[in-house]
Amino acid sequence: MNEETVIWHLGNMSFHARTLINTWLVMAAILIFCYLGVRHLTSGKPGKMQNVLEWIVDFVKNLVSDNMDYEQGRPLLGYLVTLIMFVFFSNMVSVIPNFTFGLLDKFHIDFAQLNKVFEGAFSEAPTSDINVTMALALLTIGLVLYLGVKTKGLHYFHHFIEPFKVFAIIHIIDLLAKPLTLAFRLFGNIFAGEILVKVIWMLPGVSILPGIIPQVIWLAFSIFIGAIQAYVFTVLTTAYVSQAVTAAEH
Repeated sequence: MNEETVIWHLGNMSFHARTLINTWLVMAAILIFCYLGVRHLTSGKPGKMQNVLEWIVDFVKNLVSDNMDYEQGRPLLGYLVTLIMFVFFSNMVSVIPNFTFGLLDKFHIDFAQLNKVFEGAFSEAPTSDINVTMALALLTIGLVLYLGVKTKGLHYFHHFIEPFKVFAIIHIIDLLAKPLTLAFRLFGNIFAGEILVKVIWMLPGVSILPGIIPQVIWLAFSIFIGAIQAYVFTVLTTAYVSQAVTAAEH
């Protein structure tokens, strides 16, 4: 199992190299995926990639309309589609074999410690890094506060003291707990999945059929978990925003 963490430094800033590279790869994969979906865009008979992309957009549209008035939530559509794809693609990184096949280490290519970054049988998902999941969670809570104030003005914060002022403590704890639960739920599930994949990979007989079977089963389960976690994160983001913007109706 690969336990070494490679840190890049730029001035006073430090970056987790493996997380940064895999995040770039995820963003590139999403751009390519979207390009393939829209390059032959048509209102007639759509191609397979356009069908998939339209299904994702319709799926998120339904999430929005199920939680709030669609016209009110329409501006969120682009962000939510990006969010669900980013989380899902990031989760899938952990089930993709490392296609460098150890060649960087074999040919002693140690530029920026890339041989250590790409070490191991499988890549590591950006969402298995708590810094990434916490950043996504803080984006969600920042969006909730921004839209709450935009919709209701400073009166949005009045619900913190309802029904009594002493309840402000509970509401503040609830606000602080939301990003923590969002971040740790996603991080915990993906990180645990990666650990189990590595453990299975170390089982005796891994190179023969009896060892391959548990790997295939667990990898399939990891894909399922990755999809569920992307869905849960997006649903909760939509629900939190809905609570903030519909509060103006009360």
